[in-house]
Amino acid sequence: MNGLKSLSQCTDAASLVCALQTLCAQFGELTRIKVVTLAEAEKRRALCLLRLGSLEQEQQLMSSLGISRFGEDVVVVVDLKSAIPVTMQ
Repeated sequence: MNGLKSLSQCTDAASLVCALQTLCAQFGELTRIKVVTLAEAEKRRALCLLRLGSLEQEQQLMSSLGISRFGEDVVVVVDLKSAIPVTMQ
């Protein structure tokens, strides 16, 4: 399962928080999450800063998903899916 790919199906911060909670549950309790959304031209991204119950759990999460740290937090950058359907004319 590619957990990071499943996060790209989220359209907003609220759905991303739910998806992150589900994804992280297999590694331990998610004790802190902060999501900052960014908009650039036609692309929307979210910067997610996470903390789990222990450093060991965070290491397992980072190893499994190929992500790293930003300061004390585990960081995930997600390209958000557009909430507006694109139609071809």
